Amino acid sequence: MSEAILQQTVFNRVRHYLELIRFSHTIFAMPFALLATIWAYTVPVDTGTPTEPNRYLTFHWRYLLGIVLCMVAARSFAMAVNRLLDHRFDAANPRTANRHLPRGILKRQQVFLFCVVCALGFIASTLLFLPNPLPLLLSIPVLLFLGGYSLTKRFTYLAHYWLGIALMLAPICAWIALRGQIVIERPIDLMPSLWLGGVVLFWVAGFDIIYACQDFAFDKETGLRSIPARLGVRGALNVAKLSHLCMWIIAMSMTFLAPDLSLGWIFRSALLVVGGLLWWEHSLVSERSLEKVNIAFFELNSMISIVFLVIGSLDAWLR
Repeated sequence: MSEAILQQTVFNRVRHYLELIRFSHTIFAMPFALLATIWAYTVPVDTGTPTEPNRYLTFHWRYLLGIVLCMVAARSFAMAVNRLLDHRFDAANPRTANRHLPRGILKRQQVFLFCVVCALGFIASTLLFLPNPLPLLLSIPVLLFLGGYSLTKRFTYLAHYWLGIALMLAPICAWIALRGQIVIERPIDLMPSLWLGGVVLFWVAGFDIIYACQDFAFDKETGLRSIPARLGVRGALNVAKLSHLCMWIIAMSMTFLAPDLSLGWIFRSALLVVGGLLWWEHSLVSERSLEKVNIAFFELNSMISIVFLVIGSLDAWLR
């Protein structure tokens, strides 16, 4: 085999794996992990003593690299596990029958090996945070929870909220990785990441419910559990609206009830933009038409995550 053919083969294989895990969808959780990272460095550490001034963490590029590597590896693992465990359903569903496993572009053994590599990569990346031991100690439970999402539609209609919690871990784990010892000594220090995690939880659950409406008929026919299968498309879209309302309320509440974050008018103004994007997202889909669900799912939610990262970072730097 010539070198050019070999390079093309390697390129195609890498492209297939990136398509398998929808690598572009990393944009949903990554900005929130990065925002939590920025806040971890800009929120002062309460020393607990009136005579000693509050201090800030010292920035290390190694930790930022660790956040990015952990995020990519964990999400790639979760998506690959989902494709592996759901390959029979994907093959039977007309919407997903062209995915890589049903078409035979990738074999199950290859995807399984990819899962193992991603899991080991995630665990290895947590070593970058030493001497903080928490990322390494929590790595296996996190992977089990992420992988467990793929089984949820077999036993609960609340699978969308499991996914929301899975992505909620992104900002929380980033915060723990950077401020682990502080969190151990003062658990209240975890609150800023919990606020942000709550935003992610209801935001992700809401748009996943919208996306799942495409499979309403298939889920009912095969006995898979989802909110659309339980409540119908109209009922599911109403639940999605309620979830996004909860997300917006939590985000706005942060500006009043999370004094450590010191979020002000810049962040509040951005939330008006986010509210408009969420309204636009829901206006694109209805019980009668789901043709624009991909625009609502990917493009608008990508914009929302970027708005949070940019404005949340700007607000932090201007404190």
